[in-house]
Amino acid sequence: MVRTQIYLTEGQRDELAAIAKAMGKKQSEVIREAVDRLIEQEGCGKREAVLRESAGIWKDRKDLPDFRSIRTEWDRS
Repeated sequence: MVRTQIYLTEGQRDELAAIAKAMGKKQSEVIREAVDRLIEQEGCGKREAVLRESAGIWKDRKDLPDFRSIRTEWDRS
């Protein structure tokens, strides 16, 4: 692990201490879990955004085969 120092407001520190106590964990554990959740949440959001942006990028291409007719041939088998 890497030691990182952060600044919290008094309110944040008090709430964090209360949450950690209620969970029976150290404040550092609670912070790491919160950071993990943020990373996971933001990572998923970026993936979804890239997928949305890429949706339909081939719709106007004229150099692709007619997939419907190819699929129809496969369905006849």
